[in-house]
Amino acid sequence: MTDAARVLDALGDPTRRHVLELLRDGERSVRELTDASSVSQPAVSQHLRVLRDAGLVDVRAAGTRRLYRVRPDGLGDVRAWVDTLWDDALGAFAAHVEEQQR
Repeated sequence: MTDAARVLDALGDPTRRHVLELLRDGERSVRELTDASSVSQPAVSQHLRVLRDAGLVDVRAAGTRRLYRVRPDGLGDVRAWVDTLWDDALGAFAAHVEEQQR
């Protein structure tokens, strides 16, 4: 599985997308994320693990707490993948325009 596919799979779950949106404003603990969502602490922890494995979030220890934050470059592989699709579409469009002008 490519890195882009792993990220897209991780983002396929609405709860993980919600957790990622919560982290967009800055670091949060599992407890803070649990309080802001409708799922249990173990479920939030599992979702964070998937997001971390996909490279979308980072974690750091702060005493006994673990703080999670969005990885700035976490969507880089998806952006690159989308860019290739966009490049292909633009190439096809340019070829079509060129053909029409003949």
